[in-house]
Amino acid sequence: MRPASVGFQCPECVREGARATRQARTPYGGQRTGNPALTSQVLIGLNVAVWVAIMATGGRASRLVDLLALRPSSTFQGVRYLNLHSVASGDYWQLLTSMFTHVEVVHIGFNMLALWVLGPGLEAAVGRTRFLLLYFVSGFAGSAMVMWFSAPYVATLGASGAIFGLMGALLVIAFKVGGDVRGILTWIAINFVITFLFAGYISWQGHVGGFVAGLLTAGALAYAPRERRALWQGAGIGVVALAVVVTTAARVAMLA
Repeated sequence: MRPASVGFQCPECVREGARATRQARTPYGGQRTGNPALTSQVLIGLNVAVWVAIMATGGRASRLVDLLALRPSSTFQGVRYLNLHSVASGDYWQLLTSMFTHVEVVHIGFNMLALWVLGPGLEAAVGRTRFLLLYFVSGFAGSAMVMWFSAPYVATLGASGAIFGLMGALLVIAFKVGGDVRGILTWIAINFVITFLFAGYISWQGHVGGFVAGLLTAGALAYAPRERRALWQGAGIGVVALAVVVTTAARVAMLA
């Protein structure tokens, strides 16, 4: 027998109770975690580690920038530069690694501050797995927009696509719970004004792509019917992810 809050329980009863106890879930069906800030902390750590490696190997002139940043094509004015890495040349990892690549202190500082502010609350609302899906689908959508609408030879880097996806998700969830979204809309509007005012230095393509994907992905999470919620959520996110993959593959085929 084992001591319990009231009397004693047999070991079999304890095991059966543990199996029968339903794990706590987040408001949108995810598994509740003890530390909802952990995922954001790990992502920040990865970004900082890559930034430190770039700074230690030459900064903007580092070979890591060419290797990790997103360059749609290594062809410029009809000439292909074989010494440059690009997605069209088969370096598909850039679609992912560009999300963790920064050079300027201000760039990584603002992105990581936004992730620190937005990430824990969103993970607490949707759960760790759904948060990661939201983050990476938004980031890949930003990369897809860069592939289509940026100058093919220009390298793009930064976590901004994923961060703007989190902004879009925050807006959807605030609207879903009936919150006052005016402050959020103002903040998002300011970020987009800055984006387009400095479009020569900031990737508006990555920001727009990530934001739209964040809206759609969060919509699938927040508005999925309670009946078979996980199935509906998976289907919705799957549609967004498939659209990103198809459009990216189509652009690669055009540039190859």
